[in-house]
Amino acid sequence: MIVKVIHLIPSVALLSKDQAMLPAYHAKGVAGGYAKDVLALNRADVCHAYQLLKDGGLKDENIIVFMYDDIANNRENPRPGVIINNPRGPDVYKGVPKDYIQEDVNANNFYNVILANKSAVVGGSGKVLNSDPNDHIFIYYTDHGGPGIVSMPSGEYVFANDLVDVLKKKHSSGTYDRMVFYLEACESGSMFDGLLPEGLDIYAMTASEPDEDSWATYCGEGTPDDPCLVACPPREFQGVCLGDLFSVAWMEDSDAQDREADSVQGQYSRVANRTAANITYADYGSHVTEYGDTVVSFDSLAAYMGENSKNHSHASVDAMSLSRNVDQFSTELFYLFTKHQNAPEGSDEKYEAHVKLKEVISQRTQVDNNVKHLGELLFGVEKGNEVLHSVRPAGQPLVDNWDCLKSYVKIFESHCGRLTPYGRKHVRGIANICNAGIKSEQMAATSAQACSI
Repeated sequence: MIVKVIHLIPSVALLSKDQAMLPAYHAKGVAGGYAKDVLALNRADVCHAYQLLKDGGLKDENIIVFMYDDIANNRENPRPGVIINNPRGPDVYKGVPKDYIQEDVNANNFYNVILANKSAVVGGSGKVLNSDPNDHIFIYYTDHGGPGIVSMPSGEYVFANDLVDVLKKKHSSGTYDRMVFYLEACESGSMFDGLLPEGLDIYAMTASEPDEDSWATYCGEGTPDDPCLVACPPREFQGVCLGDLFSVAWMEDSDAQDREADSVQGQYSRVANRTAANITYADYGSHVTEYGDTVVSFDSLAAYMGENSKNHSHASVDAMSLSRNVDQFSTELFYLFTKHQNAPEGSDEKYEAHVKLKEVISQRTQVDNNVKHLGELLFGVEKGNEVLHSVRPAGQPLVDNWDCLKSYVKIFESHCGRLTPYGRKHVRGIANICNAGIKSEQMAATSAQACSI
């Protein structure tokens, strides 16, 4: 994630609380999750975001980066110590500050950094968002998500109501002028839908609607029968996606545009077009969605990302629309299937990929069945599926009682295991259980029964 604050008045070097004789730029970025055996896209995204803000004139002391920092030297990285976010792009990892890494990337630190509550921050560089009433703030957050949640690699999920409460507190503190928040995650619209009010001077852009997956892009060749034809990663990145579609779209657009002349709203239009892949949303992309105060989006890109200091090699954002895109929930399977298919017959690599592929498919089937059984036990065989998958109308929050949702997610996980990035799509079902008025004792007993079948 990246947060940036920039003073509004052009050509005037205003002073921030923690600066002298410099424009007040602050940026904050967060990328969470664990890479494990699969190269994680969101770390590449946040590294690219840092580079474009740095190119825009921001100083490191005004950029705050949260990143688990586990892919540059991951054993699966074919270019050790290097991260790329575009098939022809440079190393975006070099020089990225490591303000909060590993276990320090957690929800509590995230909230306290935004609120400039330095005494409550644990670990990391200690940098917090010391903005003042004249500042503009830019936050970019990328991670796995689910209905009403986005993930952190350590500790609790970031729940939508908690995030919006933190933003409200930041507004009440009078320590910014305007804020732009870009969020990359599956079901990312659910983090703001029905929750982020107008009047906070905050504009949020999400990768997808509340009930929609987000997508990966620049995905390498799968098999000889399924070749990559356009904007393909280098050969050694077979089965790997170099970035997230929405994130790559807004960053390459920022690299290419005159940020002084262009607006955030102009970027929204182009990014929404590319993220939809110019074809059909259901097959290739998602609906980029806006929340909050849309008047903020008519500010220039430079007001939030700084000015371009050089011409970039990236073509127009629309030119890359035909690159291979893969649904976020399918990237792990795409990677493992490709690894299995391309490994030499009889090799340890092929066997290990086969075992891991079967394990992942089994885990997905298990969590799907657990939730299906839970719904049937609570609401009956006929109505269980309907209740769990019900989607509320636009403008209505995911759940009425967020404390119930937090509690019931923990209850389910205590009996059925920690939800994987794939399994987190079922948080909607748990929210609907809360909305149906199921008591906690019944939730606990039924979860135990459903997950023992």
